[in-house]
Amino acid sequence: MPILEFVLQVILGITSILLTLLILLHKGRGGGLSDMFGGGMTSALGSSGLAERNLNRFTVVLALVWFAAIVALGLITKFQGL
Repeated sequence: MPILEFVLQVILGITSILLTLLILLHKGRGGGLSDMFGGGMTSALGSSGLAERNLNRFTVVLALVWFAAIVALGLITKFQGL
């Protein structure tokens, strides 16, 4: 069981970093913090529709893997004392 717990912690760490980077890659869509830091300026360097859809899909899949790792680690921790 310690090996599984270690693997899940590594997966959680990697997915956390990747998820943060992918979220920062998304295009700002209006007011809020993205405008405060210069995200409100329109530019021709924005991603195309297909690239944006693929980025959204990859972000959602990675978020689901991240969530599953958290739930699995929680279950291992809960039932480890039994």
